[in-house]
Amino acid sequence: MMPHAPARGQSIPPTRRQFTDRRRISGASAPHRHGISRRVAASVSRGLSHRMARLLVDGDVEGRYPGKDDSHEGYRLTMALAVGASQPGRDWSAADFHRALLYAPTEGGAWARRLRDRKGTEYAETKLTGMLLKARELVKRQPVITCRQSAWEAVARLRELVDGMAWPTRGGGDTDLKNLTVRLAECERGGGLDHELSLRRQAELMGCAKQTAANSNQRLIEQGWLSLTRSGAGSEQGSQWTLTEPEWAAEGRAGRGHPPTAGVWGGRDGVPAVHTDSKALGRLVGDDAFHRWGHGTSGARLLVLLDVAEGLSAKELREATGLHRTTVARRLEKLVDDGLVVELEGLFYLAPDMAGPAGLEPDEAVLRTAAEARGTAGYGQRRRQRHERDRKNYLRWRSEKKEQRREQQRRLVPEGVVDPVTGEITDRLWRGWDVSDPCRPVPMPDWAA
Repeated sequence: MMPHAPARGQSIPPTRRQFTDRRRISGASAPHRHGISRRVAASVSRGLSHRMARLLVDGDVEGRYPGKDDSHEGYRLTMALAVGASQPGRDWSAADFHRALLYAPTEGGAWARRLRDRKGTEYAETKLTGMLLKARELVKRQPVITCRQSAWEAVARLRELVDGMAWPTRGGGDTDLKNLTVRLAECERGGGLDHELSLRRQAELMGCAKQTAANSNQRLIEQGWLSLTRSGAGSEQGSQWTLTEPEWAAEGRAGRGHPPTAGVWGGRDGVPAVHTDSKALGRLVGDDAFHRWGHGTSGARLLVLLDVAEGLSAKELREATGLHRTTVARRLEKLVDDGLVVELEGLFYLAPDMAGPAGLEPDEAVLRTAAEARGTAGYGQRRRQRHERDRKNYLRWRSEKKEQRREQQRRLVPEGVVDPVTGEITDRLWRGWDVSDPCRPVPMPDWAA
């Protein structure tokens, strides 16, 4: 049906004109929708980034700060605003923070104003001041990141450090490499070294069991690569992690016990320089073809170093990865058998089906065939299905426990008052009451009693 078109000289109805005017402005540029003028909105959001200004004026319209209830969501949103107001060059005073959240009709300050209505202005201002000081301490402990580009540079520096490390298969080094590879991809996507990742999601990306991923996390924490900011145990959210640079990595060694190479202070010639392409490795580690019972992480590390035009010998691959010679020989033989690598006159090349214009671009059909040949096809799908069942069971268990706690809090008639077999009231204090609903007992009329 065509919309009504007014004739020449006929005015547009007021409701339609208002709707047209409002559609031209959206987001933080439309503060009048919340009863706040443009001038006041620009004043209270002074110095904030565009995203923080929109969060202050419009609230959490994108659902970035979910919580267990409205109070928890409001606290998380307010804490995010406090962190945004504590960035370098944007240090707000406590009065500025109070004015933006308590004394201006901003959507981001709704939780703070509800707190003021319930507990008074003095309590609300003290609470907001404490949150602002806590955010400042948090920002001081983090490296200075002025924009997304500097965050990517921090991730790139850490990736370069990981690529130059020797990761032996014995002792879980290859699993730790997969762990860092997956986390670096998440950090690049999020724009910083801080990231959120649950154990089940991590195991799916790494292509391993949950316990294997948990053991790798513990090793990386002990080595100084990883730190746990907030645990997600007992909640419906993932854990908060932060990637860090170990202190011993600044010595120029490729790993503990590995001597420094030439060009580094104290290094000498003849020490091979290891190298791993972790960005390309992230495309393979979660595939069924590179399960531990298939080609494994060692096979993926060898594959990402090969090129379709320039061949490498087994010795060069061994020096580039730091793997044992028997491991390299065994993995290369399996890769050649499955058609992922081509051998010619003692040199190894990347198969054409695994290469693309920009380097390694594996064909899904080739990887599926390799997984079927190694008997690992379908492992990832079954793992994801098992994790999905675990998530549903966990959510159902949480809802049942929550309902049970709510039922125990609301129950007025204690257990044991009614005989479960006969239905008679055994406690004489409750005689004359209708206790069919233990949460709402009502006295029975005299004729019924």
